[in-house]
Amino acid sequence: MTAGAVNPLARVLVIGGGYSGLRFGQAAAALGAQVWLTRRSAPEGGGNNAAEAASPLQWLPYDSAAGQAPALPNGLTHVLVTTPPGAASGGDAVFQQLLEPLRQQPLQWLGYLSTTGVYGDTGGAWVSETSPTEPGLTRSRSRLESEQRWLASGLPVQSFRLPAIYGPGRCPFTQLRQGTARLVHKPGQVFCRIHVDDIVGALLHAAALPASQRPAVINVSDDAPCPSSETLGYAAHLLGCKLPPVQRFDAIAGAMSPMALSFWADNRRVSNHLLCQQLGYRLRYPSYREGFAASLREEQASGLA
Repeated sequence: MTAGAVNPLARVLVIGGGYSGLRFGQAAAALGAQVWLTRRSAPEGGGNNAAEAASPLQWLPYDSAAGQAPALPNGLTHVLVTTPPGAASGGDAVFQQLLEPLRQQPLQWLGYLSTTGVYGDTGGAWVSETSPTEPGLTRSRSRLESEQRWLASGLPVQSFRLPAIYGPGRCPFTQLRQGTARLVHKPGQVFCRIHVDDIVGALLHAAALPASQRPAVINVSDDAPCPSSETLGYAAHLLGCKLPPVQRFDAIAGAMSPMALSFWADNRRVSNHLLCQQLGYRLRYPSYREGFAASLREEQASGLA
């Protein structure tokens, strides 16, 4: 992240102030931007607690399922959309409710968080931004439809396709400590992942590029696709604890929930060549090794560990 990534005069709206959205909002505010984030409802007490009063972030209640768009701040220059399409309907209420209000803003950039699931299952083969989009999962098909709507909206949109997101509080440390982690082996299966701070870094890097140099779609993934058993083993190493017994996927698949099974349905390696080689972004955490270690340090420093 560079100091010039967000102009100090920027007015930033994050639609969906969850794990990644909040991290992005905090980074933008640290660079001097004025930042609003949405959440489904106002906090208890009206948001007047000491922590919120001291924060540079401003919160807007917005529940897209309620069918009513919030009144947006004027003069927005940058917008990040993190919310997925509706799980039940597959429709994108955020797009339907906020497209016209956003068209009234002087937007310089809009980032949309999509998924590498749009590529579907490639049997472990590499995919790039030019690879066919053949999503097999319903939620990935819905995300691709939303991505295409945003890209065709006429706004200055970039879509960022993300694999599994991890970071402080999103690593397997708690499961290992509690004995609930599962060491599952499926021959040939790999997963891609990205640290939340590299999502933030990639977004800021792309937003700072001249508009003519911004690709419509960017994969944001680290350099190390690998089996989940490898990452769990490294997490256990960092904690100095034992791994659970290995379980073969084909032996336990029948007892898995449909949601759990869906995470094992796609097998692919995601190339970050466009982001890192052509656009010049340098990953803070090129692999889970650096990322897990940094996440554990942050968890310990914040009292989460």
